[in-house]
Amino acid sequence: MKTFFGEFTRAVIAVSLLALLLCVIYPLATWGVGQLLFPVKANGSLLKNGQQTLGSVLIAQRFASPAYFHPRPSAVEYAGQKAGSGGFNQGPLSRGLIERLELAASRYRAENDLAPGTQIPSEAVTASASGLDPHISPADAASQAGRVAKARGWSTEHVLGLIRQVRERRQLGIFGEERVNVLRLNLALDNSGKVL
Repeated sequence: MKTFFGEFTRAVIAVSLLALLLCVIYPLATWGVGQLLFPVKANGSLLKNGQQTLGSVLIAQRFASPAYFHPRPSAVEYAGQKAGSGGFNQGPLSRGLIERLELAASRYRAENDLAPGTQIPSEAVTASASGLDPHISPADAASQAGRVAKARGWSTEHVLGLIRQVRERRQLGIFGEERVNVLRLNLALDNSGKVL
């Protein structure tokens, strides 16, 4: 019996120490290092104008006005509107997927004053896996530039210049693709070209 209580006491102490280490000390240390070395990223990569939070560069937001660039289609609600995450989950042979993409492509062409057979970037009509991708390709942004310029009374070249200004390069020059963050681009439009 004495051995049982000794083993039980050691087990309780070991579990308590591990709980303290893994549930208190480690999370606090991780949070502290994040706040010290990467404060913007650790707090959600939020864009602010003074004290006003404009949004996060990590999560797509819906922009419906013709005077703004539009993000990729989403199968879920966007940030600030009961945000969730998920895709359409339809296979490449799904008739529903094909019909949805054809409809989305014709709407995209009509919305951006593109000719009926014009080739459009695939991400202009397809959702990302999470449905909350904050980026579009430079080609998608260029396809929308004419609509945005017309809605704002600007030249298309001015809008294309803003796209070049906010375009993000490949990480380390080799990883990923060049992309444009829709929130940053739309904020640059509203701030006369000033990139936040």
